[in-house]
Amino acid sequence: MEYYKYLRQYIGSKPLILPGSVVIICNTKDEVLLQQRPDGKWGLPGGLMNLGESFEQVAEREVFEETGLNVESLKMLGVFSGEDYYMKAPNGDELYCVTAVFLTKHVNGNISCDSSETLALHYFDYAHLPENMIGSHREFINLYRGDLTCSKKSD
Repeated sequence: MEYYKYLRQYIGSKPLILPGSVVIICNTKDEVLLQQRPDGKWGLPGGLMNLGESFEQVAEREVFEETGLNVESLKMLGVFSGEDYYMKAPNGDELYCVTAVFLTKHVNGNISCDSSETLALHYFDYAHLPENMIGSHREFINLYRGDLTCSKKSD
């Protein structure tokens, strides 16, 4: 059972602090990989931490589960938290996200959609991100846009 689900058994929908990671995966065309989630919104691959995991392990596990890709050479761009990252889920669950944002251009494997978490996967040009996108994920991409030039020869 995922850790947050375990906690919800005891505290119901009261606010939780939930750490997690997302990964900005870019290709040599300077496009970013986005995942369309079951609610129809587009976002970066990522998810919540389980007991004993590091932010890097969360990033690696979630990207693989959601895209079929293995990520390497993760570069941490920042950690985001605070009242701006409060959410209330449609079911009434309240949470404050603590999100580690990583960047990589090093992936291997074949892109595949997990039907339970991913409706579609698509690379988008930074200037043409989808309208129906998770707000904080758009913010992360825009904030680090200068770091996202993946067509450069250097790492």
